[in-house]
Amino acid sequence: MRVAVIGAGSWGTTLADLLARNGHEARLWVRERDLLSEIRNKGENTWYMPGVKLNENVRPYQETGKVMEGADAYLLAVPSQFLRQILTDKREHFAKNPVVICASKGIERGSLATMSQVVDEALSSLKPRFAMLSGPSFAFEVIRGLPTAVALGCADKKLAPQLQAAFSNDTFRVYTNPDVRGVELGGAIKNVIAIAAGVSDGLGFGSNARAALITRGLAEMTRLAAAMGGKRETFMGLAGMGDLVLTCTGELSRNRQVGLRLGKGQTLLDILDEMKMVAEGVKTTEAVYELGKRHNVELPITETVHGVLNHDRDPKEAVAALMARELKQE
Repeated sequence: MRVAVIGAGSWGTTLADLLARNGHEARLWVRERDLLSEIRNKGENTWYMPGVKLNENVRPYQETGKVMEGADAYLLAVPSQFLRQILTDKREHFAKNPVVICASKGIERGSLATMSQVVDEALSSLKPRFAMLSGPSFAFEVIRGLPTAVALGCADKKLAPQLQAAFSNDTFRVYTNPDVRGVELGGAIKNVIAIAAGVSDGLGFGSNARAALITRGLAEMTRLAAAMGGKRETFMGLAGMGDLVLTCTGELSRNRQVGLRLGKGQTLLDILDEMKMVAEGVKTTEAVYELGKRHNVELPITETVHGVLNHDRDPKEAVAALMARELKQE
């Protein structure tokens, strides 16, 4: 396959390298000219994946046409809040009925659209065929060949196994799931819960509190997804529980790190100023909060995180308020 990978951050670079190692032609769109020079001269992405040599089948370009024209599939790995603009800017370079694989996890603020909805709306007349790649997967581990299993949300019964085979190898195992809505919501909402888990850890509340947040967070994710057409069983798998556990506990989780530093007293502005990569959960929290109101779904953890991020609510008081909620049956 000839795959156009849009986005040369840690995840886009990793997936381009994965596809290249699997024998595919991975064309990587690099926005920054300085980064392009680094990749071409040193054979590695020194900004996001320093020290890792990329497969020779990874072909970096800054010119959109060289990346996208003649591609068999388009892999999107850009921050979710910029996805619509990038699709709009590059629309003329997509083929008719394009295969679009999304690796961006989030919900668009304002419109409250999921990533599949953003793709459908931005490329509507082209009739895109959509797949969502999600699940517990730190780019840092995937690019080093450490064992990883993910979910591919794809409703097209013919396309799903083709993409599954394209991405899978002896260290990267892909499971297909026709529940696209559940897979994409799992990948988005878990980032909000991870911020809460990080706040709890930053406050020194211990393992019991973290386990409670993960468990009740899973219930929260499932409630909202079910109200939006997702399947509850999806959240028992890689795109739900698997990704949630990793993001809430892994040291490489950017969203957990945001919460951890908030719990230790840093301001959100200072935290974001110091971060090189995007923590999707910060902006996704607002969208998930609004979705809860739209669908009349109770989201106590999301509401708490929303208060901490957007209304300067004291983290310790916020977590304590969660514990003081009305007692109920699980």
